[in-house]
Amino acid sequence: MRKPFLKSIGRLLVVVLLVGSLTLSAAQSAWAARGGRIGGGSFSAPSRSFSSPSRSYSGGGGGYYRGGGGFGFPFVLPLFFGGGGGLFGFLIMIAIAGFLLRAFQNASGGEGNNARLAPVSNSQVAIAQVQVGLLAGARSLQRDLEALAMRANTNSKTGLANVLQETTLALLRHPEYWAYGSAEAQKVTWGTAENAFNRLTLMERSKFSGEGVSNVDGQVKQATHTATAIDPLSQAPAEYIVVTLLVAATTQLRLPALNSTSDLQQALRQIGAIGSESLLAVEVLWSPDSESESLTRDDVMANYPDLRVL
Repeated sequence: MRKPFLKSIGRLLVVVLLVGSLTLSAAQSAWAARGGRIGGGSFSAPSRSFSSPSRSYSGGGGGYYRGGGGFGFPFVLPLFFGGGGGLFGFLIMIAIAGFLLRAFQNASGGEGNNARLAPVSNSQVAIAQVQVGLLAGARSLQRDLEALAMRANTNSKTGLANVLQETTLALLRHPEYWAYGSAEAQKVTWGTAENAFNRLTLMERSKFSGEGVSNVDGQVKQATHTATAIDPLSQAPAEYIVVTLLVAATTQLRLPALNSTSDLQQALRQIGAIGSESLLAVEVLWSPDSESESLTRDDVMANYPDLRVL
C-alpha cells in the first residue's frame, strides 16, 4: 500500500515541476523585451515662511504640521477617475491609519512661535498614469521616442514639460495605431507622493529585461543592442508596442475612463497640457525600445492587465 502512495506522490511532483517550468518559461518570454525611459523631477515640499506673531495665541499652526517630523502614514484621498483601482490600489491600504495619525497630530498641537518655515502638509499631489498599446506598425514612434531621449533636457521642469508634450503629441499623431488604453489618476498627500510615484515607476521598469536608452535627471545612457536567440517553436507573432506615461503634478487631473479612442485622446491632451509650474515628476517608458522587436498579445496581457480594447 505504501508503494502506490509513493507513486502517486511522485506523479504529483512531476506534474508540479512541469507546470512550474511552463510558467517560468512563459514569464521569461513576457519579460524578454527591453524598454526605453525618459524622466526626472523633484518632490521638494512646498513651504511657507512666516514671522512669529506679536500677540500670543493658543492652539496652533492651522493647516501646518510641526517641522522636522515625518509624515508616517498620511491620509490618502483616492479618486478613481480611470475606472478601477489598478496600480494605485496600495494607496488605499494606508488611508484609515493615516486619518487616525493626522487626527492625533492635530490634537497634539501645532508648532511653537519660533517656527520660521513649515511644510504645507495639507497640499495634495495628483499622480496619473496613461498607457497606450499600439500596433507594431507604429515604428516611427519608437524612433521619435529614442531621438527625444537623446536630446531632452530632463534637469529642469521646463524640459520635463517639453518631454511630456512631445510624447503626447507623438501619440496623438498616430491614432490609427491605437489598440489598447488605460488611464488612472489619484490624489495623495505630499508626504506620500514621492514614494507612490517611485513605486509605480519601479513596477513599470520591472517589466523590461533591460533599458536600451534612458535619459533621467540629465544622465543619458544607451546600451548596445544584442540580438537574443529565440526558439522558433515558441515564437508568437509580434504585434504591439506599449507606451506608459507617469505624471505627478499639483494641478487637478480628471482623466476619463477609456472606452474609446476619443476617451484616450482626451486623456492624452489633458496630460500633455500640464504646465511646468505645476509639474513635479515625469516618467515616459516604452517597450520594446528597438524597431526590430515588438510585443505579442500574450506579453501585453501578462504585463499590462489594465489595458482595455479601444
